[in-house]
Amino acid sequence: MTGDTGRDRAAADVAAVPRHGRMPRHGAWVTYAKIAASVIAVLAVSAAAIVAYAAVDLVASVKPSLTVGNEEILEGVPDIGAMEGGLNFLLVGSDKRPESGAFGDPEEESAELNDVTMLLHISQDHSHVEVVSFPRDMLVEVPECPDPEDPESGPLSAMSEVKINTVLSYGGFGCVAATVEQLTGVTILVGGIVQFDGVAALSTAVGGVEVCLAERVDDDYSGLHLDPGTHSISGYEALAFLRSRHGVGDGSDLGRISNQQTFLASLMRTMQTGGVLGDPVKLYSIAKAVTSNMQLTSALQDPIKLVSIARALAAIDLSRIAFVQYPTGYTEGYAAVVPTESAQAVNAALQADLPVVLDPAATTDASFGTVPDPAAPPAGETPATEASAPPETAATALPGDVTGQTAADVRCSSANEG
Repeated sequence: MTGDTGRDRAAADVAAVPRHGRMPRHGAWVTYAKIAASVIAVLAVSAAAIVAYAAVDLVASVKPSLTVGNEEILEGVPDIGAMEGGLNFLLVGSDKRPESGAFGDPEEESAELNDVTMLLHISQDHSHVEVVSFPRDMLVEVPECPDPEDPESGPLSAMSEVKINTVLSYGGFGCVAATVEQLTGVTILVGGIVQFDGVAALSTAVGGVEVCLAERVDDDYSGLHLDPGTHSISGYEALAFLRSRHGVGDGSDLGRISNQQTFLASLMRTMQTGGVLGDPVKLYSIAKAVTSNMQLTSALQDPIKLVSIARALAAIDLSRIAFVQYPTGYTEGYAAVVPTESAQAVNAALQADLPVVLDPAATTDASFGTVPDPAAPPAGETPATEASAPPETAATALPGDVTGQTAADVRCSSANEG
């Protein structure tokens, strides 16, 4: 019995060894799981803190809102990106010098001019976009406008044959919107003013914008000096590219508009195909650039509305995003330009929420300073035509004197030989 008992104890001890050996492994896994859970919790809290900080930071950077006088139309509208008849967004580029003095004394200019005036139209079904640029020297009729300095007083007087780039200094953003509404026959509900630093910040936020130059450009006025070829530009170099007038095309504002359209087309390609819209860091940087450097209308103070517009733009085929130069002709003495009869075709398309087809003969010549890039691969989608457009939204073919391009077209800027 004694021997058996000893053997039993020995067997028990031996059996106990492996059981005792497995216990630490089980305990270790529990410990590891607890550590992992703690790490995840810390990361989750950190992420929430980062998101909260980003939200507070964006809200704090929002500038005072602008008004256009039509804000009541948006009351109760759940999705500003799908407005009946499409959404019209007015973008004004101010020539006001930044406080940094990077482009001269900020107090130098006595009046703030809207040297860039663009109308962005997003169709109601989100199938096409038109971006119409108005030459800064175009003569327009200005309707009565509320006085931005004293809204309770009587309206500012209507004017005729006024250069459009002076309207901002006369009656503020709302007056520019009313002028463009009267000119085109569409209703503008939202928009914003961007200044020099805003353009530089936005181009940096997307990681740079690729531009092509057919020849070397040297423009001491804007500070643009680039060799022929393709360049990724950002910051003040991008701003110089957009401001350049003497260095590109025929040296006119029309040449600068053509240059701006090549930049914006490239920006749209970058936004859609460069992974920008899927990169939270870049999206935050873009939002920061917008809120810190733009004054927006009251409806756009709501981030949800901004997101709905961004989503609409992100899903539209590049070949159906058209950049159009509002058709004008020079007055006697070439002192200014006035709308031509072809402007009515542009107005009619905007009013009817129809896509446009640009005449290839008008979009491939170099009269305004851009030419197709011979090294660019063919666009993935062919430009919209009356045959390819959805039956319910047959495209409008614009007259041959209406110049522009689509976002799918890769163009190169030509130097001013004058």
